[in-house]
Order: sequence, then C-alpha cells, then structure tokens
Amino acid sequence: MTVSVVLYTSDLRVHDHPPLRAALARADAVVPLFVRDPAIDGTGFAGPNRRAFLADCLTDLDRRLRDRGGRLVVRAGDPVDEVRAVMKEADADEVHMAAGVSRYAQGRERRLREALAADGHRLHVHDAVITALPPGAVTPTNSDHFAVFTPYLRRWSAQGVRAVLGAPRTVRVPDHVRSQPLPARDDITGTSPGLARGGESEGRKRWKAWLRDGIDRYGERHDDLAGDATSKLSPHLHFGTLSCAELVHHARARATPGAEDFVRQLCWRDFHHQVLAARPRTASADYRTRGDRWRSQESAAQDILAWQEGRTGYPIIDASMRQLLHEGWMHNRGRLLTASFLTKTLYVDWRVGARHFQRLLVDGDIANNQLNWQWMAGTGTDSRPNRVLNPVLQAKRYDPDGAYVRRWVPELAGLPGAAVHEPWKLPGRERERYDYPEPLLELADGLGRFKRARGID
Repeated sequence: MTVSVVLYTSDLRVHDHPPLRAALARADAVVPLFVRDPAIDGTGFAGPNRRAFLADCLTDLDRRLRDRGGRLVVRAGDPVDEVRAVMKEADADEVHMAAGVSRYAQGRERRLREALAADGHRLHVHDAVITALPPGAVTPTNSDHFAVFTPYLRRWSAQGVRAVLGAPRTVRVPDHVRSQPLPARDDITGTSPGLARGGESEGRKRWKAWLRDGIDRYGERHDDLAGDATSKLSPHLHFGTLSCAELVHHARARATPGAEDFVRQLCWRDFHHQVLAARPRTASADYRTRGDRWRSQESAAQDILAWQEGRTGYPIIDASMRQLLHEGWMHNRGRLLTASFLTKTLYVDWRVGARHFQRLLVDGDIANNQLNWQWMAGTGTDSRPNRVLNPVLQAKRYDPDGAYVRRWVPELAGLPGAAVHEPWKLPGRERERYDYPEPLLELADGLGRFKRARGID
C-alpha cells in the first residue's frame, strides 16, 4: 500500500484542497497531519484567540475527515522531525503541503525539502492554496513583485483563477499512525469573550449567508461601522477553512458591483502576500524607510497603554480598540483609524501597534497585519505616505449617528447623535456626568509633531 502525508498549515479544510486531492490521487492512503510547532508559540504569534480558533478548526477538520473514513493526526514538535517520524511510522514516501510566504514558512519548506531528500523522499509544494493566485504569478517588468496595488489589480484580474476542487468522498488513513489529543477551546484561557467560532463548517455557513444577504451591497455598506456589514470571513481565510480561490469564483459569478468590490479586497490580500513573499524582512522592517525617529516606548508608555485599553479620549478610537478586546476582531475602518492614530497622531512605531494586534486578532495574518500597519504608518506601499486620518471627521462620516461608539463605549450612551464623537465640547457641568477621559492630546498638536518629524512642515 502506498501512503502520502498531507502536512496541514494554514489550510484547515477538505473543500478545494489541492494537496489533499493530489495525495489521494497518487497514493492508496494518506496521513492528514498537523504539527503544533513550539517555535511559533515562542515568537508570541500564537495568542489565546488564535489558539482557541485553531482548536475549533482542528476539531472540525478531524470531524470532516472522519465523515469520509479518515481522521486528523496531530503531533507537537519541530515540523521536520515530526513529519519524518510520521513518514517512518506510516511507511510513506512523499509529502504534500501548501506554499507559504513568510520567512518562517519559506525556511520550514526548505528544511523539510532537504531532510526528505536525504531520506530519499519527495516534497510536493502546491501553490494557490492559501491565496487565489500564487505570489509570483504576476510580476511587473524588472521586478519580482508589484509595489503598487492598482497595476497589480489589473494584472491579477486578467489572470484565470484555478478551478475549484470538490471535497473527497473517501479519505483512507492507516490505522496504526498515532495522534496526540486534539486541542480544545475550553482549555485555553485569556480569550476575548466575544470570540467567534472557528472551523470549516462555521466558515462555509458564514460564507453562504454572506452570499445570500451581504455581498451584493458590500460596496455601499462596508465602511458603515455600526452596520457591521462586512463578511467577517478574514479569520477563516487566515486559517484556510475557506479557500480564497473558491470565494473569488463564487463572488465573480454574482456579477454585481458589491461582489466585485469584495473580490477587490481578496486581491488586496493576495497583493500583500506577494509583497511579503518577495520581501520577507518587511514583517519587521520598513518596506520604505521615512527616517522616522519614533517616540521611545518608555516616553510614550502611558499613551500606548491608553490606546491599547480604549481610553484615548477619542470615542471612535476607543470604540474600535474595545471591539478588538471583546471580539478579537475589529472592523476594517476601525483598523485604519486606530493605526493612523497610533503612528501619526501619537507618533509611535508601527511595530508596537502590529504586535498588539497580533496578540489579539484572530485573523492576525503576518502579511496583511504587518503590511497594512506599514501602509498606515507611511513606511509601506502607500503612494501617500504622509496622509493622516482625522478621527473626528472619520467618525462623523462612518458613524454619523454615533451608534457604533455607543455600542462599545457605553459610558457615553447618553449622548445623542453625533455629539457622542466630541464629548469634550459639552458644557462643564454636563461633561462631569460622563466618566470618560479627556483627549490624550489635541489633534493639531499630534499633526504638528508628525509633520516636524517627517520634515514636511
């Protein structure tokens, strides 16, 4: 009997899974394997929210494999060592896995390829499993990646996305390959109280509901903070419980402006992955340095803490940060506003904000989190690196009646309409009724400091 190993990473599904389908086509049996890597825990990347969501994903993946006669094998340790051990145990002769883009993923793939070659085995790495198009599928003349989104979008849109693969009917797994117990969400402490459930079953249910009720109006509603009208599919894309290629196909079939706007967002995700694949160092270093002399974390410590806890005195910022604390997720408009506020109004290094988001965000993807932070800090691919978002004007535009702020900043719930966005303007005695901090600083002062630091006075 021939056996192949399918190494799962950020692709925790059975639908539209090229490595699984290829392994099943080439072998009599497969070992679906997930390795819990302590090196990832050591980097601080595996925060409680993502570990809890991952536990859901693994439980659901195991259930779906068992429905097909198989099961998920879980191990803990160095991925290369564990894959080799499983191959020996199962008498397997090849491994299939999805391509990754981070420095760590690329290093893991290289080490695994070298180790398997030394053992006389093969590694098959499959593209377009985590993204719709492989990171290097479209490149400009004289460069290995696109640094500007719009031309990338044009080229990306002209490319055909691979065909969607159905879920296999049968998955045969050797009985004697041992597995550790699946992790359980209930065993993980420190999670956000409103954290969503994970797993392919939940992801596909949410996707079907989004196709039915949300996608066609996405363009007109996606910036409505109170309307909560985004798909909330980003955690499922991050863990790969949904296939980006499948989402593109189904969205394009709608042929509506809202669906096309949604596809554009999926393209942004591919764009950031192709930047990181070409420039792995941008996970921690400026893509384009601006010579910033960021405030030290010591001197800005109180401002950073107030930002993290949602106590800046700017209600739209605080509402967004409190949503993050409660849900492990934040509306995209809120992400832009809070990132602009930290990096340009408070003039704090984008890496401080990116680390905080990575600790809490269930969809904390290295490519999208780090490069979106760089976009707002002006050190990334933004063609307007010195733009500053005014939180008051943005609040009045995207939360005009203040419903989003009142939802997440209940101490201001008594303020009517747009008045909730500027509580500091209340008359003295009325202001005293609200247990809410004064603004950390005047917006004009923050803007002036930023301009001086960037030399753009």
